Amino acid sequence: MASQIFVSSEIGALRRVIIHRPDEGISRISPKRSEELLFDDIVYLPKMQEEHDVFTDTLRAFLGKENVLETAELLEEALASDDESKLEMLDKIIDYEELPSSYKKLLLSLPNEVLTKVLITGYYAAEDHFLFDPIPNFIFTRDIAVTANDHVIITKPAKVARFRENFLTRFIFWAHPIFRKLREEGRIINLNRVEEFPPSKRGEMVSIEGGDVMILNEDYLLIGCSERTTSYAIKSLKDVLLRKGVVKNVVQINIPNDRSFMHIDTVFTQINHDHIVAYKPIVLDGLGSYVEVFSKGGMVRHYPTVQEFILKEVNPNMEFILSGGGESPYQEREQWTDGCNLVALKPGVALTYDRNPKTEEAFAKAGYRVVHARELLAAFQDGILKPAEIHNTIIMLPSNELSRARGGSHCMTCPIERAP
Repeated sequence: MASQIFVSSEIGALRRVIIHRPDEGISRISPKRSEELLFDDIVYLPKMQEEHDVFTDTLRAFLGKENVLETAELLEEALASDDESKLEMLDKIIDYEELPSSYKKLLLSLPNEVLTKVLITGYYAAEDHFLFDPIPNFIFTRDIAVTANDHVIITKPAKVARFRENFLTRFIFWAHPIFRKLREEGRIINLNRVEEFPPSKRGEMVSIEGGDVMILNEDYLLIGCSERTTSYAIKSLKDVLLRKGVVKNVVQINIPNDRSFMHIDTVFTQINHDHIVAYKPIVLDGLGSYVEVFSKGGMVRHYPTVQEFILKEVNPNMEFILSGGGESPYQEREQWTDGCNLVALKPGVALTYDRNPKTEEAFAKAGYRVVHARELLAAFQDGILKPAEIHNTIIMLPSNELSRARGGSHCMTCPIERAP
């Protein structure tokens, strides 16, 4: 596998991406514990997996099977690559989960394939025993890490339910051969390093999730200050990024601290050179939001809305395609079902859920063809079309179960390589 890790935009042709297929742990979420585990509902796992497989098949059609990386496979390969880091990771998990020290011997005795399943699902099938809670949000690989130009930022979750995801992510990026060059060259920024990112004297904690981080171009990295990402964490990361010269500008996007707007990618995502899909009340009207732009030397610029910042500093020709057509109650309904949360496969070709009809109308008015993923995959298989021939197209994914987990296609992808 090539060792190139580089992402300098949200829309450059996607070359390699990390995903995670919904696993058996999701089927263990009870109604009483769904809120604690950050799911708004219980889901039907077989249907959810079927929908996610369509998503995965679409990615593979455009990127090639070898470039769509599964976290479970990365974890198993990492476990076989670095015994010292493996021991350290298991020690951290056993300590965090407050398990008896004897569990370490059990975990170390397991074949790496079995250990991988136990660490992700929490279930040890041989003894029909649950060692840990499930980590159902692992399907949202966007949150685990972010590639910003030639660096990787290992994020830090806000909620306890996601802490084991973080332990596994840190291990993968440290131990897996794909990321060895990053490690050797000091291009991994780990928000979990207390010596670099300590809590403030006022007790403010460092938490940033990947859904709150977007790189618009090589000069501008956006970070949302939201329900899941703290202003202190943004300040701390901003200082590191500007000092290391990773980007020239770090942009703090302040949005309401609300479950409906969990991350900035729930209210806008870029899909083309001149198109952003957006939730009008926040992005255009500035409801409960504002923007701060930080540059090296302490210079700060302020904007009342995301739209004004984009038009004045990034692209004066940018147009905003509005979820729900920008009309209530459709914009609220379709923002909630991830109408603004798209991932671009290349400029003008992006994935979205198939349950937002008013937003689909807005795409059509903006000049896009809207097609269902299953139809497109069938056309590829029959040789009627080739992925390279697809332009200005919004690809709709089946989403009856996936959408109930509160995350769209942008959430379910962790790009590690895009074309410049």
